Amino acid sequence: MTEPPALMALIGESEARPRDFAARFERGRRNRHAHRAHLQRRWSVAAAGLAAIALPAFASPGHWDRFTIAAATAEAQTPEPMPFERAGSSFPGSAFYYLEQEAAPLKVGEGIHSDAGDAAAPPPEARAPARPLTIDASGIDRTRALQCMTAAIYYEAASEAEAGQRAVAQVVLNRVAHPAYPNTVCGVVYEGSERSTGCQFSFTCDGSLARKPSRYFWDRAMQVARAALSGYVYAPVGLATHYHTVQVHPYWAASLDYLGTIGAHRFYSFHGAAGRPGAFRFAYLGGEPAAAPHPRDTASPTMAAADTLDPVAIQRRFDAQGAAPTAAASPIETAAAKTAPAPIYSSAIRERGGEALYRAQKLPETGDIKPQYANSGRWIAQPGT
Repeated sequence: MTEPPALMALIGESEARPRDFAARFERGRRNRHAHRAHLQRRWSVAAAGLAAIALPAFASPGHWDRFTIAAATAEAQTPEPMPFERAGSSFPGSAFYYLEQEAAPLKVGEGIHSDAGDAAAPPPEARAPARPLTIDASGIDRTRALQCMTAAIYYEAASEAEAGQRAVAQVVLNRVAHPAYPNTVCGVVYEGSERSTGCQFSFTCDGSLARKPSRYFWDRAMQVARAALSGYVYAPVGLATHYHTVQVHPYWAASLDYLGTIGAHRFYSFHGAAGRPGAFRFAYLGGEPAAAPHPRDTASPTMAAADTLDPVAIQRRFDAQGAAPTAAASPIETAAAKTAPAPIYSSAIRERGGEALYRAQKLPETGDIKPQYANSGRWIAQPGT
């Protein structure tokens, strides 16, 4: 069978091609040599241009006045010693103090100026951490204390971080331990709530309690409240008894010792005798009142009691008393003491002396005391006896 002419032409062309590809490698080698020669010619042109520019500058008359080429025969100059290499300025590790330290990058919040930084530093005792105040009572006292503490944390700092909530709880406990305030958690939280204004915690008299709390944030606040009532101490707020939000500036802020800002609140402690650690008594006695605001009362004794809650007035009273362990009685307590009825005794007690039976007389002479000790202590009042 005879093959077509086109097929015979393709077969003849394939037989003419080299089978070892040597011709192809030879062509690649010649191309590489041509490219390298081209680059050498370009570098030669560039070097010639640079020499044409630089040689006139070196040949100028004032060139050697500006440059000096070092010679091996020139006298070597003595280098100036480093500060830590001089006599009397060197000690082990002294080189560290002469090294230029690389400045550390600013962290988040650094380099920002705040008005709080201009305030005078509080005394060291104001930053002393509070002591644990454990409310381990069972039954109604524990339940009421937990309810009141949770309400204070929720309505004052529900949306804040855990640090802000713990700071609010610590302020409540610090007030429980301070003689100028009630010695119960509910008493501290709802103090002044019988008035339309002037309550110690604003949520107790501004209508905030009418809002139904969020279950998630309420449970979160209750966890912080349980820890605080179990003896947890949040040390950063020290013995702080007051705080306010960063958006306001109350009149008493300048009179108290500023401790710092945590979350959305600025915290303060009493200045002077009222803020010393000895003025606090971290012991829980129980007797929690109802966990609810007080009934509204506009009577004059109640309104007059508002003056006793003024922090500036409390400081002045403590300074006048010289850090007395107890605060002065409020007008309400004074009025109650004046109107308190006299105790009623039975006829047998009245025949025996009535009230006189319960009054302390000359105690050393009322018992069976040995004669040699009968006059013990009288020499203090009557020296020489």
